[in-house]
Amino acid sequence: MNLFTLVAFIEWNVSPEIFHFGAVSVRWYGLLFALAFVAGYFIMNKIFKKEGRQKTDLEQLAVYMIFGTVVGARLGHCLFYNPTYYLSNPIEILQVWEGGLASHGAAIGIILSLYLFARKKKNYDLLWILDRIVIVVALGGSFIRLGNLFNSEIIGLPTQLSWAFIFTAVDDVPRHPAQLYESIAYLFIFLFLLLAYSKNNLKNKNGFLFGLFLVLVFTFRFFVEFLKEDQSGFEAGMVLNMGQMLSIPFVLTGIIFISRSLMIKAKK
Repeated sequence: MNLFTLVAFIEWNVSPEIFHFGAVSVRWYGLLFALAFVAGYFIMNKIFKKEGRQKTDLEQLAVYMIFGTVVGARLGHCLFYNPTYYLSNPIEILQVWEGGLASHGAAIGIILSLYLFARKKKNYDLLWILDRIVIVVALGGSFIRLGNLFNSEIIGLPTQLSWAFIFTAVDDVPRHPAQLYESIAYLFIFLFLLLAYSKNNLKNKNGFLFGLFLVLVFTFRFFVEFLKEDQSGFEAGMVLNMGQMLSIPFVLTGIIFISRSLMIKAKK
């Protein structure tokens, strides 16, 4: 008798589809993606009210955020993980409904969209926006990774741990529920950033929360990649996969922003 027969693994056979009506279907991933924006808007509305900002500005910011997230995440997936195919079939880049979004691309898209927002709204400092928006981005990441769990995608490596998931839509091998690891981690990061925001001495250090977000999220992302299957065939045999290589500059950038915010405060 081997160990597999002694451990009761978690069989994950949940359908990614909640229900369908004719050709229209509602999926868990889409619902959780939408809830990420709804929850984020609710929290940012509280922040804007607390700091005396206009709700109309938040509504415009939400449009920039949605556009930056979706476009950045889609382009990130296409160009980071399968550039040859998508550059040869560029029309398929637009087919977001087919799946394929990358968190590193989303991060770049969000930063660029907020930069454009800050340029349009002269009374908003880019770092002020970034320090607050990362709070809800962390929560959104938690929602989206739950969506990946329902899709049985971004699966972990085989393991014999008692909490291993068997993704029946993929195979019958017990695996790390890597999506769940990330979802829980990002939820804790959200709570930590929210707590840090409530501390005036941290909230007023421009760039500190943004840098902290980058360090926490992408450091965790770097290490959890060791427990995940490669997302693309070219990653086979690489010492570090694409997700890890993309995480390193984000972590270094975060350290720079944290150091800069602390140094500026110290000089005052």
